[in-house]
Amino acid sequence: MNLISAETLTRQLLDLGVQPGSVLLVHTSFSKVKPVEGGPAGLIAALRAALGPNGTLVMPSMSYDDDHPFDKSRSHCAEMGVVADTFWRLPGVLRSDNNHAFAALGPHAERILAPHPIDFPHGLDSPVGRVYELDGQVLLLGVGHGANTTIHLAESMAGVRYRRDKYLTILKDGKPTRLEYREIDHCCRNFILAEGWLEERGLQRRGTVGNAEARLVRSRDVVTVVVERLKQNETTFLHPKGFDEECDDAWRSLEGSGR
Repeated sequence: MNLISAETLTRQLLDLGVQPGSVLLVHTSFSKVKPVEGGPAGLIAALRAALGPNGTLVMPSMSYDDDHPFDKSRSHCAEMGVVADTFWRLPGVLRSDNNHAFAALGPHAERILAPHPIDFPHGLDSPVGRVYELDGQVLLLGVGHGANTTIHLAESMAGVRYRRDKYLTILKDGKPTRLEYREIDHCCRNFILAEGWLEERGLQRRGTVGNAEARLVRSRDVVTVVVERLKQNETTFLHPKGFDEECDDAWRSLEGSGR
């Protein structure tokens, strides 16, 4: 199979609707996009070219090694995919400083990656919240809305009450210390419901980038449609009790809350 050039990818991204000079939050599965000339770095180059010098590229850079303190210069984010794990290592790319990290490159990078709470990872005071405030776009490249972290922002803004017990290891007075907290979380598989809600209102653009199906949507549109649904039923994303452990944890957190 012929390698796909960065120039071809850039053209496809622009045709999809990526706006030069904008803020773009990317979630991607490289295995769906490839083969790409230059590998993951070639895809990153295409994204940067589509955005131009005034655009800001943002990717998740989270580490799920909960038993060791996060080090933004060393902790990998392999769970986020090879493109994201390549991105934060590139010269000039900034990375925020906790386990719920994002990485960014461009004029708004410092603002997006400013210190954010470790125990409330996806509220307005977080990288995804700042992408929302900057009217950024969200690109799902070879992945669906199950990977769309902006939906967690919508849950926060809708005021959902469910939580799951979590912990991380942080450095406190120079010593590894366990930090326990409660996070808005569940299995997230029902985030795919957002697909239909966005499509119904013509708020999502779809196309092909490389060999991957691509979805492009404004962060603010994701939040608007999801908050509306959650205000009608805050448990829309939770599977019925007994379906999976993560959703069961979320349901248990609602016990005694009046539901």
